[in-house]
Amino acid sequence: MTDQPNRPLTPVLDRVGLPSDLKGLTDRELRQLADELRAETISAVSETGGHLGAGLGVVELTVALHAVFDTPRDKIIWDVGHQCYPHKILTGRRDRIRTLRMENGLSGFTKRSESAFDPFGAGHSSTSISAALGFAMARELGGDPGDAIAVIGDGAMSAGMAFEALNNAGHLGKRLFVILNDNEMSIAPPTGALSSYLTRLYTGGPFQELKAAAKGAVSLLPPPMQEGAKRAKEMLKGMAVGGTLFEELGFSYIGPVDGHDLDQLLPLLRTVRARADGPVLIHAVTKKGKGYAPAEHSADKGHARGRFDVATGAQAKSKSNAPSYTSVFARALVDQAARDDRIVAVTAAMPDGTGLNMFAERFPRRCFDVGIAEQHAVTFSAGLAAGGMKPFCALYSTFLQRGYDQVVHDVAIQRLPVRFAIDRAGLVGADGATHAGAYDVAFLANLPGMVVMAAADEAELVHMVATAAAHDDGPIAFRYPRGEGMGVEMPERGIPSEIGKARVIAEGKRVAILSFGTRLAEVMRAREALGARGITPTVVDARFAKPLDRDLILRLAATHEALITIEEGAVGGFGSLVAQLLSDAGVFDHGLRFRQMVLPDTFIDHASPEAMYRDARMNAPDIEARVLDVLGVAQIADKRA
Repeated sequence: MTDQPNRPLTPVLDRVGLPSDLKGLTDRELRQLADELRAETISAVSETGGHLGAGLGVVELTVALHAVFDTPRDKIIWDVGHQCYPHKILTGRRDRIRTLRMENGLSGFTKRSESAFDPFGAGHSSTSISAALGFAMARELGGDPGDAIAVIGDGAMSAGMAFEALNNAGHLGKRLFVILNDNEMSIAPPTGALSSYLTRLYTGGPFQELKAAAKGAVSLLPPPMQEGAKRAKEMLKGMAVGGTLFEELGFSYIGPVDGHDLDQLLPLLRTVRARADGPVLIHAVTKKGKGYAPAEHSADKGHARGRFDVATGAQAKSKSNAPSYTSVFARALVDQAARDDRIVAVTAAMPDGTGLNMFAERFPRRCFDVGIAEQHAVTFSAGLAAGGMKPFCALYSTFLQRGYDQVVHDVAIQRLPVRFAIDRAGLVGADGATHAGAYDVAFLANLPGMVVMAAADEAELVHMVATAAAHDDGPIAFRYPRGEGMGVEMPERGIPSEIGKARVIAEGKRVAILSFGTRLAEVMRAREALGARGITPTVVDARFAKPLDRDLILRLAATHEALITIEEGAVGGFGSLVAQLLSDAGVFDHGLRFRQMVLPDTFIDHASPEAMYRDARMNAPDIEARVLDVLGVAQIADKRA
C-alpha cells in the first residue's frame, strides 16, 4: 500500500500480530514499524541476552520481506538464524520474545517446531540457499507452493556450500530469491577475496549514485504495478552495477541497494516478486548493530551479548572469578608458541570465540582466520603439518562436525600431526541443540591413530595444550567446555602428559568411577554424599578416551565389583571404548557390573548448562543414584523404608 500523507501516525507494532497485518499498512507506517521493531528487539535482548547486532542490521529488510511476500506460504529462510529476532516478533511470537534462549522459551534460531513461519531450522551457517532451492524445486514438482527466499550474510557466503548451492540453482534456472545481506562482517571482520570483491561493488561513486537514482526511481512505479512493468524492468536492469560473479553463476544480479532504506527495498521487492522468472540475487548493503550506538561502536558490532543496560550497553558481569576455559587455552597456547616458532593457529571465523584473538595479537603472522570454512580449515592445517609446522586447529565441537571428511581423509589417514582444540564440548546452554558439542569423542575416537583427550579442569587443560604441542606422531585432539573453569590452582607452565595415562583422584572400594571431562567435579560431590552411606568409590580422571589406560582399567575391573563411566558426550564415545576393552579382555565373564553415563539419545533444547545436565541426569545426585543402583544399595534402602 502506498503512502497516505494525511493518515496520523499512531503506534504500529501493537497493531501487528502476524505478517498479514502488514498488508494494510502504508509505506510511511512500515517505516515507523521498523523503528518500533528495532526498539523492541533491543529491549528484549537486554533482558535475555543473545545475538543482537545481526538482528538490528536486518530490521528494515525483515519488515520489507513480510510486507511484500505472503508468509508462511512464501518461505523466508534466514541463514544461521542470528538475525531472526525481529522476524520472530512479527510472526506471532512477540509475547514470548522475552523468553528467548531460556528454558522452555523461544529458540535463539529459527526452528520448524516453533512456528509455521520458520520453514527451515538453522544454527550453522551457509545452508539457506541449498534449503531454499530445495523448497523451490519441491514447488516445481507439485509440493508446497509459494516462493523461497534465502537471506544470507556475506560471512556465510564465504563457505563453499553456499557456492555449491548457487551453482546448482543457476543450472536449474527456477524462480528463487537470494538476498545477500552484506554488512562487511559476520562474527569477526571478514576475510578473503570474496569480501574484497563485494566491497568494490559498493564503495566509491557507483554506489552513491545508485542510492540517489534508486530513491528517484520510486516515482517511476505507479500504484498499479503492472502499468509500470516495462519501466520497472529497465530500472532493475540499470541498477546492476556489478555482480559479474553471480551473473556467471546464472543469477540475475540486482544491487547493491541500501538495506536500511525502505524507499528502495519495498518497490524493488514488489517488482522482482511480480517479474522474476528465474533465480535472482539482491545485494543489500546493511550495517550490523544498526540503530544502537553501543552495538555499532563495539568491535563485534554487538554480535553476542549477555543481559545489558539499554542506556549504556554495559553487560552484566559474571560473578565467578575463575577464568574461562577458552582464555586458559589461549594463554597456554601463546606460552607454547613463545618457545616454539613452528606453532601456528587456525580458526574458522571465530578468533574471539576460540580465544585466538589473543594469539593473533602476539603472533599475527602465525595466526590464520580462514572464514566460515571448516573443511578448508582442517585441510589447510593438514598442509601446514605436512610442511613442517605445528598447527592448532581451534574450532567449536559443533563446527568441527562440518569438517569431518577432511579429518578422516586429509589428516587421520596420512597420520599428520594436526592438533584439534575443541571448544564448547558438551552441552552449551542457550544456543541449544544446534551447538551441542555432543559427538566429537565418538566421531574422532573411532579413527585409527587419533589421540583424544578431555580436560577435567582448567589446570588439566594447560597440560593438554603442552601434550598436544609435544605430540608429533599423528593427530591429537583435546576438548573443553564453554564457560568458567573450576577455580583450581593453575600451574605455572604446562607439562606434557604420557599419552594414554589416566590419574587416580581417590582410592576406594567396591565401585570405580571413570570420569572423562569436567563431570569430575560432580563425581567428587557424589563421592562425598556416598560416604555418608559408607560407600567410598575409587575415582579416576581418565584424561584419554584414546588410547585408553588399559592396564589401570583392567586392574580396577579386577579389584572392584562395578565400573561406571561418565562423559559429556553421546553414546559411542569413551564409555563404549571402555566396554569394548572389557569385553575383549573377557572381564564380563567374571561378573563385573558395568554402567555408562552418557548424554541421552535425544536433542536437548536450550536452557542453562546446569538445567541441561540436570535433564540429562548427569549431576552429582544422578551419579550417586547410579552407584547405589549398580551396587544394589538403593533397592535395599527402598525395601527397608
